[in-house]
Amino acid sequence: MKSILVTGSAGFIGANLVLRLLESQEPTKIVGLDNLSNYYDPSLKEYRLKVIDEKVAANPKHRYSFIKGSIANKALVESLFTEHKFDIVVNLAAQAGVRYSIDNPDVYIESNIIGFYNILEACRHNPVEHLVYASSSSVYGGNKKVPFSTDDRVDNPVSLYAATKKSNELMAHCYSKLYNIPSTGLRFFTVYGPAGRPDMAYFGFTNKLLRGETIQIYNYGNCKRDFTYVDDIIEGIVRVMGKAPAKRAGEDGLPIPPYTVYNIGGGQPENLLDFVQTLQEELLRADVLPQDYDFEAHKQLVPMQPGDVPITYADSTALERDFGFTPKITLCEGLRRFAEWYKEYYG
Repeated sequence: MKSILVTGSAGFIGANLVLRLLESQEPTKIVGLDNLSNYYDPSLKEYRLKVIDEKVAANPKHRYSFIKGSIANKALVESLFTEHKFDIVVNLAAQAGVRYSIDNPDVYIESNIIGFYNILEACRHNPVEHLVYASSSSVYGGNKKVPFSTDDRVDNPVSLYAATKKSNELMAHCYSKLYNIPSTGLRFFTVYGPAGRPDMAYFGFTNKLLRGETIQIYNYGNCKRDFTYVDDIIEGIVRVMGKAPAKRAGEDGLPIPPYTVYNIGGGQPENLLDFVQTLQEELLRADVLPQDYDFEAHKQLVPMQPGDVPITYADSTALERDFGFTPKITLCEGLRRFAEWYKEYYG
């Protein structure tokens, strides 16, 4: 029975990954770890954990346990690795958010740097088959060349969040080289979907429109985002989990780092104004907002914000080449599923 650790398991991507693993044909032992931080409404995290518990009850061949705790707690991380002897580790725990990092740097260093270091150290002393970890499209910073390729230089982050994610990639490379730990970093591009993060634009816009507030569209609507539906992200993670970079020795007899990084993105950047238009249509369709809602009265075009970038655009050809997969779910379909979930969840 494979033993898998999913950190950030009450988070948006983490919870969806656990749900997917519980559908596996092979009996699996899954340990979820999350500190249930109040960065956004914890009730959403409790909701996700409840959905997981219901799935566990329907799939008794799998063993699942949840631990409330932080990856920044080194003693806790070490004890989990010693007890469960994980085969695969998927590190999705992190302090997210570009703008939040401008005013709250401490939590990013604690979770994204110290926490990730603790995971690496645990993998070093308790060898694993594969460490998969979340990076971010934000590492590309203000790169002008599009689409963004993993071959591009990523030395100019424009937020502390981006800098911590780039640091994760460098740390993982170092540990892969020194201790022969197979590791794969995944650069996610604007993940969205039902029960997502309320600080993301599609969710935050919906909340504000429902309260009759004004939504702000940055860079006067001239930003583009490569939106990626959560199911596509999960499909990519699951495929990557099962295929660790090979361990090989170089001409000097020392390990060639079993290390790689992939983009997971839709590959079709959407203009923010078009995105807002699609969101409006789906909110009306799902009856989240009344048919006569005056959207124009609740929209404001504003300048670019600190830490923001004008475009994200994934080149995911390496993922397609190595795993035969590229994201497929369209923005219209994805926002429709979100709007329907929102209507059901909030009533």
